Amino acid sequence: MATAIAPCPSCESDVMLNAAPRQNEIVECADCASELEILSIDPVLLALAPDVEEDWGE
Repeated sequence: MATAIAPCPSCESDVMLNAAPRQNEIVECADCASELEILSIDPVLLALAPDVEEDWGE
């Protein structure tokens, strides 16, 4: 199976995705270690993943 490739929005290097990427999946750039969210599958579009914040039950 072929893998999908998309540019990292942080460092612009190619990010290799698995054969069946899923929307909203979090992946990591191998070059800059940024956490990226898959925004779209066709075409594959990546964005920096939002920081996870603690809500403390609110």
